[in-house]
Amino acid sequence: MPYRLETKLFLPAPIDQVFEYFSNPGNLETITPPFLRFRVVTPDVEMGKGARIRYRLRLHGVPFGWESQVTTWEPGVRFSDEQRRGPYKYWRHVHLFREESGGTLAEDGVDYDVPGGHYVHQWFVGRDLVRIFRYRQEKLQQIFGADPHDGVKVAILKKM
Repeated sequence: MPYRLETKLFLPAPIDQVFEYFSNPGNLETITPPFLRFRVVTPDVEMGKGARIRYRLRLHGVPFGWESQVTTWEPGVRFSDEQRRGPYKYWRHVHLFREESGGTLAEDGVDYDVPGGHYVHQWFVGRDLVRIFRYRQEKLQQIFGADPHDGVKVAILKKM
């Protein structure tokens, strides 16, 4: 059964600055929780449609590699990446950016599916993803000087 994770975060910065930050793969290390030991292993990636990025990380003590490919690239508007090799049965992450009263609304939409189905998702994956994306949003609030009282919005939905 596929799932969807959605996030929304207002950042008080111009859209071009926010898009540039998100589109630099090296910044993923900064906004990923330390417990994952996340590292980008593809040096000097030129971002754009077709770019492939490799990572190494640990989850619950298990090391693994992950490779994603940029499948959509619209600077200042959106980009998406899909897992080509990694732990998920399916992973597609869309990043959307909209100008909004003095800043940028950054939205994530992740469609994914997991090996092991519902119970693996319920006991591990869903909780881990919420924790990871909450950390990510809190770090982005710090980096861009956002008001932490704006709240962090992360939701996982089951797709039918």
